[in-house]
Amino acid sequence: MHIDYHTHHERCGHAVGKLEEYVQRGIALGLDQLGLSDHLPLIHVDPDHYYPEMAMPLAELPRYVEECLTLKERYRGTIELRVGLEADYIEGYEDQIRELLAPYPWDYLIGSVHFLGEWDITDHRQTHGWEGQDVMDVYRRYYDAVQKSALSGLYDIIGHMDVIKRFGYGPRTPEDLAEARALELDTLKIIARSGIAMELNASGLTKPCAEMFPAEHVLVQALELGIPLTVGSDAHDPMKLGDGLTEARDMLWRTGFRELAVFEGRRRTSVPFNV
Repeated sequence: MHIDYHTHHERCGHAVGKLEEYVQRGIALGLDQLGLSDHLPLIHVDPDHYYPEMAMPLAELPRYVEECLTLKERYRGTIELRVGLEADYIEGYEDQIRELLAPYPWDYLIGSVHFLGEWDITDHRQTHGWEGQDVMDVYRRYYDAVQKSALSGLYDIIGHMDVIKRFGYGPRTPEDLAEARALELDTLKIIARSGIAMELNASGLTKPCAEMFPAEHVLVQALELGIPLTVGSDAHDPMKLGDGLTEARDMLWRTGFRELAVFEGRRRTSVPFNV
């Protein structure tokens, strides 16, 4: 079983390619399942006065879903498409997120923490936000948000769980490293208790941190805790679909995983995979 559950397209503003180009590329790559999972529109900041090209405009959300459903039917029998969304978790906006998501027939929802307040810690234009910060305080705030996202009941998959490391900011002393490891483990235990899945996101291989989200030691703990895993390239270009997923499957296999979580109608099942 070959899948890619994390993709973005031109509607989000910082990716390229139409949805159908991703579908055609997925067929060319021999994917069994392809998840379409663009960004939830911004709801806690004014898009007209924030950084541009962050997420699809609110008016595009129903059009996005309609196009996904059309493609799902058009390519039925050729490739299995799944209609998803990467929906930011924003503390204090849980009801608004739930209301925005409710009308649509999702196959799965990825819950990702990009924002701490109005600071997107994953945006290369906003790395100045680290200036003057206590790095471990940012880590505490980040993992607190991931834990709350897992407990919110909004999502099926926790996205790029340790993306806080993306730009290389992290613990520098043995004491800070021990605290970071404890935060990761506490978060994994809450994810396990919540009963949802987690993704192995291969895009970190091309970022300053130069490792996947999450790191291999986190996967070892996730396996011990019984957390189901799925995989995604986080492609922002059809030609980058599937990038890093051979390495991702290799790492999962090495860690001891033998199944991948897949979704339809927000119902999770498991399928075997090989390297």
